Amino acid sequence: MRDVKRRLALDKVGHLGTLDPFATGLLPLCLGEGSKVVPFLNQEDKAYAGRMRLGIATDTLDATGTETERASVPPVTAEVLAAVATRFTGEIEQVPPMYSALKRSGVPLYRLARQGIEVERAPRRVCIHSLRLRAESPDRVDFEVHCSKGTYVRSLAADLARALGTVGHLSTLRRTRFGAFSVEDAVALEDVRPGVELPLRSPREALGPLRELAATERLDEQIRKGQQWALSDLPPPEAAAERAKVVSPAGLVAVVEADEGVWRIVRVFSPGTG
Repeated sequence: MRDVKRRLALDKVGHLGTLDPFATGLLPLCLGEGSKVVPFLNQEDKAYAGRMRLGIATDTLDATGTETERASVPPVTAEVLAAVATRFTGEIEQVPPMYSALKRSGVPLYRLARQGIEVERAPRRVCIHSLRLRAESPDRVDFEVHCSKGTYVRSLAADLARALGTVGHLSTLRRTRFGAFSVEDAVALEDVRPGVELPLRSPREALGPLRELAATERLDEQIRKGQQWALSDLPPPEAAAERAKVVSPAGLVAVVEADEGVWRIVRVFSPGTG
């Protein structure tokens, strides 16, 4: 993000979800006023493609770590892989890895892990929408996964290896999709520079899944002044905790959220935001 801020001379750049240091692929960035949409997009599903190395476990659950265990690898047939993929599709529980940014008493787990300290971590429920496994060689399995926010693909790879009767780790990982954003539409970092046309979406477009509520010029002005009572002029919420975007002839005005049956202002955008 620092490189993008410097290259484009921007004050604000936000990102949607960090990538592990060894991973590649899609990292959506929100530029300038668009950084205000980050909290409303980082709950989206993600998709990844990668490869698992079977027979060797590491402390980080990926190829950057230190080997901790070796085990024989049983025959991995297409039928076995299909059965295991089915077992891991849907809602599952997984234990977050020690090498993660989760905190214990304010200390990131990865710092404890580097000190040789392992602490108990509560399982978390995530959703695997789809999972495809394909044997590339006797000890290497390629995968494609579409999963919910909060899924640790490194943990998934380790759990899949155990389900296959061995141990394993993640050897490559590439994020291919984040919500409505696809890696096919991305640009390489070296191509982010002044004068190069970028595949930008306006904040209004990025918030596409949210219902649009039309505001008059007067309501636009009232919302920008933080006058919550004025939201009563909008159509009522359709569901508890619903979020919606308010738009006027001047563009995107605000994101609002249902609170006990009425709207409240969550984020206001600068005049002229598309």
